[in-house]
Amino acid sequence: MYIEENMKEELVENAVVPKKEKSPKLKQFLQILKFTAFSASAGVIQLVSTSTLYDWTGWLSGYYWLAYVIGLTLSVVWNFTFNRKFTFKASSNITIAMLLVVLYNLMIVVPLAWGGDILAKRWGDPYGIAVTAVMMLINFSTEFFWDKFIVFNDKVICKIERLINRKKINTEGLADSSEKEVTTPQNEEE
Repeated sequence: MYIEENMKEELVENAVVPKKEKSPKLKQFLQILKFTAFSASAGVIQLVSTSTLYDWTGWLSGYYWLAYVIGLTLSVVWNFTFNRKFTFKASSNITIAMLLVVLYNLMIVVPLAWGGDILAKRWGDPYGIAVTAVMMLINFSTEFFWDKFIVFNDKVICKIERLINRKKINTEGLADSSEKEVTTPQNEEE
């Protein structure tokens, strides 16, 4: 009887209890909340680094765009790492995902750095932090959609991988066929 009780306790302890599924709306809300929290922490990194380089030390005074690009790069690496692991729980190809992040930033950084440079010159050096905050809000609002629907979307990553593999196979196939000797059947009478 003692053995039976211990076995029952062991079965209860080791039993897998199915987790209650979260509603899609709750999942979406939590995802936005996590993205916002990680983006805020990345924003602090960007704000401090950009402000340090542009406002506080004056190392890049007059070159807001360069301070912005350095600060943004630091924050992007931070944000990508945490959002990939915790917000979107993406397990897809990291290299392709990071290249998509680089592509996004190439598309957005140039206009934001250029626009920020214009604002910094127009508003004056004391408003460098305000300019950075405005640029960060624009970046935040567009980056969520890019990350959710492009970067951390397994379907998109798989399509890109298939496209790359198809081109790789076609390129290798062309190289293989050009290396092969073209032989023609010889006439036996010759």
